[in-house]
Amino acid sequence: MSDAPRSVLFLCTGNSARSILAEALLNHKGGGRFRGLSAGSEPKGTPHPMALETLERHGLPTGGLRSKSWDEFAEPGAPQLDYIFTVCDNAAGEACPVWPGHPASAHWGIADPAAVEGDGQRAAFEEALRLLEMRIDAFLALPHDNLDRDALTEQLAAIGKSEGATHV
Repeated sequence: MSDAPRSVLFLCTGNSARSILAEALLNHKGGGRFRGLSAGSEPKGTPHPMALETLERHGLPTGGLRSKSWDEFAEPGAPQLDYIFTVCDNAAGEACPVWPGHPASAHWGIADPAAVEGDGQRAAFEEALRLLEMRIDAFLALPHDNLDRDALTEQLAAIGKSEGATHV
């Protein structure tokens, strides 16, 4: 692997909860080998307050996190993407932009914690963070430089089917 970190884009429709959690987790756990990014097809404009609170409760940095359109990553001059993971079923079913470089992709859908209202919302965000962390840990453990494209695609899909997976 080159010295430059590999870029991973997490997609969700609103880019306010799951994709924000995943971006922060990967940036924290990636050890400089991976760079987490996030975006949405219909961004909410700001991260969900409970997403930021959950990250802060776990000692994860929240500086620089913002809700943004996936169009940002399809424009000239955008970061080269190596991997793209959809974390919500809606985003997985949408027509995505054409991504330069044909990054490896998979669906890692989990339930939307922002859809839970009231007393259960904090627990829903904690569960989303736990499930995303399991997926990111499995992703980071892959022998990225030793897998061909087909084997990598198979491994990424298997990660997406792990505990808590939703279906498109």
